[in-house]
Amino acid sequence: MNAADLPQDQAPVAFTLNGQPVEAAPGESILKVAQRVGVAIPHLCHTDGLRSPGNCRACVVEVAGERVLAPSCCRAPQPGMAVTTDSPRASAAQKTVLELLLSDAPDTQALKHDSELAHWAQVAGAAPGRFPARAPVLPDTSHPAMAVNLDACIQCTRCIRACRETQGNDVLGLAFRGGHAQIVFDQNDPMGASTCVACGECVQACPTGAIAPANGAYAHASQQQVDSVCPFCGVGCQLTYHVSDGKIAHVEGAGGPANEERLCVKGRFGFDYAHSPERLTKPLVRRVDAPKDPTNVMHRHWSELFREATWDEALDAAVAGFQRAMASTSERGRLGPVAGFGSAKGTNEEAYLFQKLIRTAFGTHNVDHCTRLCHASSVAALMEGLGSAVVTNPLRDVQYADFVLIIGANPAQNHPVGATWIKNAVKRGTRLVMADPRRTELARHAWKHLGFQPGTDVALLNALLHTIIFEGLANTAYIEQHTLDFAQLKAHVADFSPEAMAPVCGIDAATLREVARAYATAGNSMILWGMGVSQHTHGTDNARCLIALSLITGQIGRPGTGLHPLRGQNNVQGASDAGLIPMVLPDYQRVSEPAVRAQAEQLWGVPPGTLGSEPGLTVVEIVNAAFDGQIRAILVQGENPAMSDPDATHAREALARLQHLVVQDIFLTETASLADVVLPATAWPEKTGSVTNTDRCVQLGRKAVAAPGEARADAWITEQLARRLGLAWAYGVAPDGTASAQASEGIGAVFEEMRALMPSISGLSWARLQREGAVTYPVNNEADPGQPVVFTDHFPTPTGKARLVPAALTPPAETPDADYPLVLITGRQLEHWHTGSMTRRSQVLDAVEPGPVVSLHPDTAARNGLAAGDNALVQSRRGSVVLAVRLDQGMPRDTVFIPFAYAEAAANLLTNPALDPVGKIAELKYCAVNVCAASA
Repeated sequence: MNAADLPQDQAPVAFTLNGQPVEAAPGESILKVAQRVGVAIPHLCHTDGLRSPGNCRACVVEVAGERVLAPSCCRAPQPGMAVTTDSPRASAAQKTVLELLLSDAPDTQALKHDSELAHWAQVAGAAPGRFPARAPVLPDTSHPAMAVNLDACIQCTRCIRACRETQGNDVLGLAFRGGHAQIVFDQNDPMGASTCVACGECVQACPTGAIAPANGAYAHASQQQVDSVCPFCGVGCQLTYHVSDGKIAHVEGAGGPANEERLCVKGRFGFDYAHSPERLTKPLVRRVDAPKDPTNVMHRHWSELFREATWDEALDAAVAGFQRAMASTSERGRLGPVAGFGSAKGTNEEAYLFQKLIRTAFGTHNVDHCTRLCHASSVAALMEGLGSAVVTNPLRDVQYADFVLIIGANPAQNHPVGATWIKNAVKRGTRLVMADPRRTELARHAWKHLGFQPGTDVALLNALLHTIIFEGLANTAYIEQHTLDFAQLKAHVADFSPEAMAPVCGIDAATLREVARAYATAGNSMILWGMGVSQHTHGTDNARCLIALSLITGQIGRPGTGLHPLRGQNNVQGASDAGLIPMVLPDYQRVSEPAVRAQAEQLWGVPPGTLGSEPGLTVVEIVNAAFDGQIRAILVQGENPAMSDPDATHAREALARLQHLVVQDIFLTETASLADVVLPATAWPEKTGSVTNTDRCVQLGRKAVAAPGEARADAWITEQLARRLGLAWAYGVAPDGTASAQASEGIGAVFEEMRALMPSISGLSWARLQREGAVTYPVNNEADPGQPVVFTDHFPTPTGKARLVPAALTPPAETPDADYPLVLITGRQLEHWHTGSMTRRSQVLDAVEPGPVVSLHPDTAARNGLAAGDNALVQSRRGSVVLAVRLDQGMPRDTVFIPFAYAEAAANLLTNPALDPVGKIAELKYCAVNVCAASA
């Protein structure tokens, strides 16, 4: 940094460093200035991204006229100061500190090949042996992900600061006193028995390997490093794969816009799934003597159901089945015989090609993906109200918010790195309100926890709207300039006073009014929500209320404000953008619009009229149509509806009834076990392509390792199917998942065609994406840096104004009764993701959470004769599961919680397939169940 680089309102600080004149920015440390001008100073407690406490004293320097040496990492220079980093006094002190540390950690390179202590000892000429060593400490190997070797610990406290200040987990601390001081987990518990969530931030921060991956990966330098993006949730963390001998040895966080080097347990320790011995490596065709059995879809060896085939044979068999289904009926469009389930776990290019294949090869819009099961109602409400379904502000905008409302979401479990930014904001003074029937991890950081009755979201939110409107807290100027239909909304919520809604939602009126006032009067207020809002028959109404809260207060269109439905899977935003939805083409352009269809038909080279005007069936509708025999063939790419669909028994029966089912996947999933043809695909680290996170940030995932056996890239598979179905596709996608730098071939050509249909990314070329790695849309041209905050002055509607839509109070489709007196809530958990097909094949993740549990409040468990660890039978009107009891004080007494990642106790065997009439999303977050002790 030179003086010219400084902000104009800040004058540089001039001083001398080793006799040379230098300049520092106000507040910049001596160490940072020295690093900038190329002067090496030993340092250990300091690392970029963490506060510098100056406690290791390895970085001391001499300041002219001062009696004691100064720690350069936390000392800012003053005008005219003379600093010497290598004077005899400073050098001797640095060397002595390093030799003292070496006496306790004589061979840190055995744990970490690039030990910072070993490096600086060599630079300073320090050697072990000058001081006696203390008694050795036994290693702590109690955790499956990380090993602790306190012999190598130099008590720099970087791990503590990383845990407390970066991740906000408060697990690590410094205990005891003097020479007995040591790093501890909680109350000096073994790491594996502590509350550690295995984010590994301490591992990345540790300079010596005292905390390191349990597999010993830090002992040797990796052979290759590849920058990419995490595939496990919508946050979109950038990471670096460290590859040796063709396998991912370990992973480190990279400086991406969403994570700034942070990761969670899945992103840091969950990639060994790609090397699982259960990977599919050859195409499979169903054996004639293996009938489909929807009652037995558990993990089985492929040879029990299938025989191996060549790629040509398998592709021909796949296409022949679709052609037979097409020939069996003259119907097309909404009730056509073929449908496709695409994936939000793949790339944008894969999603784009998949929807294009279904639409052009089969003449139908029967194509959907998991957004139908997570945020379809949010999308419907946002499109209706704002004219766009995108998040208005990035998640990290919480740092600019004075007030944050999180409703129906559990970021600490489902978006862990996103949760760290929320915890950081709270520490800086942001007021956090958690609205959720359960008291989840973030509640301890919250100003208020609104533990409302399940299914009463609209009552609670309308009470907030009532308070804001009738206490005169609405932003009338913003309403007049930017919204429509305020009078109707006001009239509607007149009857929803907090006093009237308190008995309904279970939150007292005074608290409702206090929260409403705080939201409306804060300088910047932001709303985040998850599937606890959207997965209801009234999910669209829930989202309508949240949109209205933002609009009537003008809390939108600025940093730290707006609406952010947290996307669950890594590319649910990108897959939706790319048109993997039955009622829209890429960029949410409705299939009912003739000009939109004509543009796509021309670009895709198909005859006019190929694309129908009627929207296709959604996920649950497709399954129902398959059950009834109207849908005869389905192509599934990387999805697992036999686990993810509500009323899974019905879904499995429907899939088994199909004339033809083709599945592209990396494992023999529950869905694949019902297939006629299974095509082995590449895992995320085995291919290159773009992905779009919950912030609308398009990022580039890069291939790091080769796929096993004959597994092929999904985009290649799609192109081969298209060619055999008579489409003149000529992208030349590489079968091994590589991507050329050229935009004229392969994945680059797919990306360029995709953006030709998508105004939101028209300024983002394939070349620019490779060059920059991450760009947030809308991006209108090559010079546009991207627009993280949207709707700053108008909305993309015909009038430029947003619509305020009232929401009625409607009960869930199924309510508790004497036979089924409890409410079931389903969701994800930290260590496992989606249906568990990937994470349960990760040794570390499955070791941390090896089996299914049902969470109950202790009083509920006792009332039903259950104790922690007992096996419980959970029954609904659709099915039953048996699983172990976990006691949780944060659970309401009339609810139970089951994660849906476990095939042996699939939560969706219980759930209700009733649909939201607008979003067509199932009520996965609410159904009536009974819980009792399972018979022996």
